[in-house]
Amino acid sequence: MADDKDEEVQVEGAGPDGGHIRQGPEASSSLKYSQEVTSPDEEPEREGRSLATTSHDVIRQWAEDRNATPATVAGTEHEGHLGVLRLDFGDDSQSLEHVSWEEWFRTFDERGLNFIYQETRSDGSPSNFFRLDNPNREDG
Repeated sequence: MADDKDEEVQVEGAGPDGGHIRQGPEASSSLKYSQEVTSPDEEPEREGRSLATTSHDVIRQWAEDRNATPATVAGTEHEGHLGVLRLDFGDDSQSLEHVSWEEWFRTFDERGLNFIYQETRSDGSPSNFFRLDNPNREDG
């Protein structure tokens, strides 16, 4: 009988890692203290809790709940690939170029990134905090 790992089912929208955080030697310390979220149905353990995911559905829902759109920093692209990934909340002072979710997630997965974020601040107010973490490179 095969073990559960061998029979892992790919959930559509979860991304290639099933929403699970990616591990590596250069993972940020905040990643190890974050609650892993693999589905949009999961709730933070408490207000202000740092969360982490690779789930496309979780990231997209979080961004859309905040009217944010996928973007890249203009001028950072290289060799036909997107440059620095961002989310545009409509108030960013940087020069951002909007991209499709498909392009954004393709780049996110190719770079092996984790999405670290907060639903709310510790006082319960909505939070737009997020960062992208590359557990295999310090400058992720």
